[in-house]
Amino acid sequence: MTTDQETSMSVTGTGATIWLTGLPSAGKTTIAYELAGRLRTEGHKVEVLDGDEIREFLSAGLGFSREDRHTNVARIGFVAELLAANGVKVLVPVIAPFADSREAVRKRHAAESTTYLEVHVATPVEVCSVRDVKGLYAKQAAGEISGLTGVDDPYEAPESPDLRIESHQQTVQESAAALHALLTERGLA
Repeated sequence: MTTDQETSMSVTGTGATIWLTGLPSAGKTTIAYELAGRLRTEGHKVEVLDGDEIREFLSAGLGFSREDRHTNVARIGFVAELLAANGVKVLVPVIAPFADSREAVRKRHAAESTTYLEVHVATPVEVCSVRDVKGLYAKQAAGEISGLTGVDDPYEAPESPDLRIESHQQTVQESAAALHALLTERGLA
């Protein structure tokens, strides 16, 4: 095996958790799937831990209280770390509205010597409410739901994420490319 092949194999085999946090309809999941396709094309093992799917299958029964949200994030963080420790690039497009929950996931990764990157998809609430992919903002405005993150429930934006993406100012492909550049810079892509 040549040195180039060894380097390629070690990069494609290096796992990491890439947590995309942001408001509902910020573009987290869309960016994650765009990047996942590119990484798979390059030969990486990739999983996307979609927040909606996790809620349905891993965290069924949890509500949206602060405690339940923390439990949900901790469960996702555990699964992400387990996959990342086994050479998978794990893209996690999950709101995770509280800084202490995200920090607990970061610390778990650090304790296991597993790479963890935090990406803030910093789309303003005004843009998210227009996108309103799941109709949540409309339901909240109509009084049908309450506790919408960033509207009538808190969202603690990361103070110093590894990357901040202004998805409302660029295409999905440009956002995914910015994240790919970060992974390349960190020796992960």
